[in-house]
Amino acid sequence: MRQASMYHYVSGKEELLAELLESTVTPSLGYARDLLTRDAEPAEERLWELCRADVELLCGGPHNLGGLYLLPEVRAERFAGFHAVRAELKDAYGQLIAATAVGGALAKIELELRTDLVFGLIEGVILVHRSDPDRDVSGFAEATADAALRIVGA
Repeated sequence: MRQASMYHYVSGKEELLAELLESTVTPSLGYARDLLTRDAEPAEERLWELCRADVELLCGGPHNLGGLYLLPEVRAERFAGFHAVRAELKDAYGQLIAATAVGGALAKIELELRTDLVFGLIEGVILVHRSDPDRDVSGFAEATADAALRIVGA
């Protein structure tokens, strides 16, 4: 696609970047919302599944779109939509952690710390994937989900 043709669909580079960024979190947020409604399933299993799916989304495509998170431009107000969706996704992680047997017993400050650590682990796969893009994504996603549960203490 030529650049002139591209601007027929988007108004500029920032709009394109915003859409790409949101495409990395919106599917995960939708899945997280679904998992939050499945009260009959153990929270540990739902958290593991969200972590696995999130890593597969971040690392499974032909391009490392998660690497866009690292761009300094992403801090700009123009990307408030992405930051809002990302914050809601992080909150969903926190809710799932709080619903686990271990998470339910944590003090608020400890729950926030575990949420930060798990969310950081999931977003951190972007850097690991960048260093070894040929790694099996499925196995990588499962290992990361296992590590997330260990962080929680489950």
